[in-house]
Formats: sequence, structure tokens, C-alpha cells
Amino acid sequence: MALTSEIRDRLTLPAVAAPMFLCSGVELATEVCKAGLVGSLTRNHCRDLEELEAQLRAVRDALAAFHDQHPDRKIGPLAVNISPTFSAEEMRAHLQACRRHGASIVITSVGNPTDNAPLIHDAGLVHWHDATTLRFAEKAAAAGVDGIVAIGAGGGGHSGVISHLAFIPQIRAMFDGTIIMAGAVTTGATIRAAEILGADLAYMGTRFIATREAAAPEAYKAMILEGTAADVTYTTGVNGLPAMWLKASIRGIGMDPDSLPRLERRGTDHLPDGVTPWRDIWSAGQGIGLIRDIPSVAELVRQLQAEYVAACRLPDMAEAARAALQNEAVECPSA
Repeated sequence: MALTSEIRDRLTLPAVAAPMFLCSGVELATEVCKAGLVGSLTRNHCRDLEELEAQLRAVRDALAAFHDQHPDRKIGPLAVNISPTFSAEEMRAHLQACRRHGASIVITSVGNPTDNAPLIHDAGLVHWHDATTLRFAEKAAAAGVDGIVAIGAGGGGHSGVISHLAFIPQIRAMFDGTIIMAGAVTTGATIRAAEILGADLAYMGTRFIATREAAAPEAYKAMILEGTAADVTYTTGVNGLPAMWLKASIRGIGMDPDSLPRLERRGTDHLPDGVTPWRDIWSAGQGIGLIRDIPSVAELVRQLQAEYVAACRLPDMAEAARAALQNEAVECPSA
């Protein structure tokens, strides 16, 4: 796989806590990094660069103190989601802030990464870009990004409709960089499945909303616990972009999730006055049916690690499978 050794060596599990609007705050990012995964912040819900820099500083200081107390523990790298729509001058200022405070990965999304890739590389940072279709993945690869966050079917937020079974191998066939599989990744076994398909890392959003450290409202977390895949809808009818939303949150603003308009362009004029997507209408992926608790990040990562190890630990089955193939058998060996 094409994951850089510097990132791999800092991880206890090949996973990323995705940057999420109004959910990914200092506490969540810090605890994820402490647990040895890639933690993240997002510029999108900061009022200005100064607020983002304050968050970066807080995470940096907390991780430095943690390292002093636990010098042998792995600490995951920090990623920051920055809109690709900033001007070159604005982007450079954001990138310098990231460098000053130890963030090493920049994630861009919902836009063309071509202009930003050179700026991010000039700043000495790793560049990952979201892709929901193979065409977008090809554009990201052509732009020279280091990694592609491949958001397949079932993902929360802005996501795609392609099955991971097809999406990840097709990207791997044409891209030598890091592939991060996103969309309904909820368990340690799913993280292992991402690797089997050809990805380097798994991207987890909804699962980390339902943690004690996430900045999401408690009602949001409760809605995730109570929901199943039938309780989310994939639509352009909220803000004009295809995304997955919790039906109950749409009903909560007085709209029918089954009768939303089919918008052809971005916009929210059709929403009730004062309603803002992400703040008032909440998103989740189809993996919510597997989420039934709100643990701390540390507890969740320990559970994910146990599930991941269980999914990796079948050497006897692998040996039996090789023997069966040599004997031209057609049945997989049983566990």
C-alpha cells in the first residue's frame, strides 16, 4: 500500500476520525490522536483563521503534555479539513498555521484540488482530497494529491453511490497514493475489509459522532443510537448536493424527508427561515444500525482494535484455503 511510513508508524489502527462540521472539536481530535488514530479538525465551523489556530494550539499542547506523561505511547497525526475555495493567499496562511502547530495532513473536499495541491506540498504537508465518483478520483490523482478519500455508498454527509467493492479496486488500479475508504465504516472488521479491498486507511465519521468527546448535541447522538439504515435518506433536497441525512432531523424542522425537492444546484432558500444544514439538519451514514452505545474515544478504539485483530487472525483458514485451491476445491474452508 502507498501509506507513507511516517504516518503508518504513528498509528495503532489504520483509521481516521473524519473531520465533521460542528462535531470535530478540540476534545475529539485530541483523544483520537492519543488513541493512535488520525484525528482531525475542520476549518468550516471556525469563524476565522484565528479560531482555527486556537484549536490547533490547544490540540498541540494537550498532545505534548500527553507525550510527556506517556513517552512510549503512539500518538496519531492531526489532519485539518480546509475548503479548497480559499484564495491562494488565504490558503497559504492556513497552511502555515497548520505547520506551526503540528498538523501534518490537509484534507480538501467539494471542489477542485488542482490549484491547492502545489500550495499544500510547498508547505511540506500531506494532501488528501475527497472523491465520490471515479471521475473525481481521476481528477484528484491528476492534480497530484497524496491521498484520495474514496467516499462510497452509505456514507454520511456528502457521499457517493458506488459500492466499495467496485470503487476501491478501481481507484487502486490507477492511483499509487494513499487510499482512504469512507462510507458506513463502523467496526474494526470494516477497517480490515478496507485493507482487503486495496485501501490503506478507513475513514470513520458517524461512529465518532456517537462518542462522549464529540461536540455534537446530545440529541444528535441519541438519534444515531436509535436509528437504522432505514432512518437515513440520500438526497439533494437539503442543500443541493447529494448527501445522507437523518430523516428524524428533517422532520424536526417541519419538512417531510420523503417529499424533499430535487435540487439541481446548491442552495437552501427552500428551507424554513433560520434553518441551517449540519447545524439544524443532521447527517449520518448507513452504519448507524451497528451503533448502540456512546463510549469514550479510548473505549471505542479498544473495541475497534479487538474487532480488527479478530478479523485479521485467521492464519489457519488462510492455509486451509491455499490447500483447497491447490486441490481444485470450490468450497471455502469453514471457521
